[in-house]
Amino acid sequence: MLFMIIERFRDGSATPVYERVRAQGRMLPDGLHYIHSWVDASFSRSFQLMECDDLRVLLAWISQWNDLVEFEVVPVVSSGQASAVANALRD
Repeated sequence: MLFMIIERFRDGSATPVYERVRAQGRMLPDGLHYIHSWVDASFSRSFQLMECDDLRVLLAWISQWNDLVEFEVVPVVSSGQASAVANALRD
């Protein structure tokens, strides 16, 4: 399953997050796959696309970053998958 992770940097600062990534990496547990990420121009939010089959794995990763980041987790599907579902519902 795909998840769009919206991270809001605590205290509005991305610096502590980048420092931890430099020192410890992304700290991804087995079963969680990082796909891609984007940061807004103000450096107050990050958007990460992640994939995993077990929500507990995602929550374990989030727990390692909770002190620096506030998380919003949004399950997503590709536009192709959404289109297929919409077409099936229409028929």
